[in-house]
Amino acid sequence: MRFAILGTRGIPARYGGFETLAEELSTRLAARGHEITVYCRERPAEPVYRGVHLKYLPTIRRKYFDTVAHTWLSTLHLVVHRQDAVLYCNAANAIFTWMPRIFQIPVALNVDGLERNRKKWNALAKTWYRVSERLATWMPNVIVTDAASIAAYYRERYHRDSQMIPYGAETAPIETTEVLLKLGLAPHEYFLYVSRMEPENNALLVREAFERVETPMKLALIGDAPYAADYIARVRATRDPRVLIPGAIYGQGYRELGSHCFAYIHATEVGGTHPALIEAMGRGALTLYLDTPENAEVAGGAGIPFQTGNLASVIEGVLRMTGAQRDHWRARARERVISRYSWDAVTSAYEKLLTTLASGKHRDA
Repeated sequence: MRFAILGTRGIPARYGGFETLAEELSTRLAARGHEITVYCRERPAEPVYRGVHLKYLPTIRRKYFDTVAHTWLSTLHLVVHRQDAVLYCNAANAIFTWMPRIFQIPVALNVDGLERNRKKWNALAKTWYRVSERLATWMPNVIVTDAASIAAYYRERYHRDSQMIPYGAETAPIETTEVLLKLGLAPHEYFLYVSRMEPENNALLVREAFERVETPMKLALIGDAPYAADYIARVRATRDPRVLIPGAIYGQGYRELGSHCFAYIHATEVGGTHPALIEAMGRGALTLYLDTPENAEVAGGAGIPFQTGNLASVIEGVLRMTGAQRDHWRARARERVISRYSWDAVTSAYEKLLTTLASGKHRDA
C-alpha cells in the first residue's frame, strides 16, 4: 500500500525522536513492500533513501512556525498526491488532519508527550499545544500514543481512547570505538547524556551534578538544538576538563557512545517514550533516569531512578557498586528492551493500523 509520514524534519534522522521513528518505521515498511513517502524540511541528497521516497518542501525557519508551516505545505501536497493512509507526527499538527480526511485519506496522529510543558514555548505556543490536544481527539481517525501514561492522560482528560504503540530500539552493543577515540573517550570510562539541549531535558543539571562528584571518569554531553542558543551557552560554560560537549552525533558514533559508556544518564522531564533512553538500554547501558512516570514506564525496574536534587549522590552510588552489580543492571536493561521495544514489533503494529485504516475497516474511537 501507499503510506506517507508528515510532521517530522525528515530522514535520515538528524534531530530527535520523531525523526528516528520516521526512519526506522518507513524503511522497514518499504522493505515489506509498501510504497512510503516521508516529507522532509531539508533537501535530501537523493530522492530515495533505503527504499523510501523523500519529498522536500520548504518551511519558515522560525521556532514558532517551523513545524506548522512545513506540515501545512506537506498536507497540500498530500491531498493532490493521494496515499492509502497517512501518519502525522506531533500534536501541534492536529489542526491539519481534517484536510486529508475530507479527501477520503485516513489519518493517524502520533501526539508524542505533553509538548505544552516545554520551557522553550511562550504563552501563545503553549495555548496552541493545549488547543491541539483537544483537536487531536476528533480531527484524525486515530490517536497514537507511545506511553501508557500519555494514553491515560487523553483517556482521563478528554475521554478518548488511543492506539498505544511504543518506540523501538536496537538491542545489541557494537564493537567499534573509532569515534570514541576521536573524542578522547576510553570505553567504560565515561558517563553519557544524549538529548536535545533544551531546558526541560536538563543537560545543565546533569553537568552540575557530575561536577560535584570526585571521579576520573568523563562526562559526554551529546546533543544540540536549533532554538536554544542561550541555554546551550550556559551548559557549555564549564571549566571542568572531564566534561566533553561535542554537539550532536549521529549514526555509527552515536551507536558507539551508547555501547561503551560506563553509565547512561537520562534527564528529560517532558514527553512520552524517549528513543535515547530505550536505545541506551538496548545497548546494555547501566541506566540512570529522572523519575517521571514516562521514564519509569520505559525503565520498568531495569534502571536506577534519581530526582533533580540527588543525581550527584546516585552517581556516587553507581561508582561504589561492584562490577557484578553493574553488570546485573546492564543485563536487565537490555532484556527489558528486547522484550518490549523491538523495532520489528513496532513496525508490525503501525503496519496493521495503517492497513486497517486504508481498508476502511477501522472504526473511529
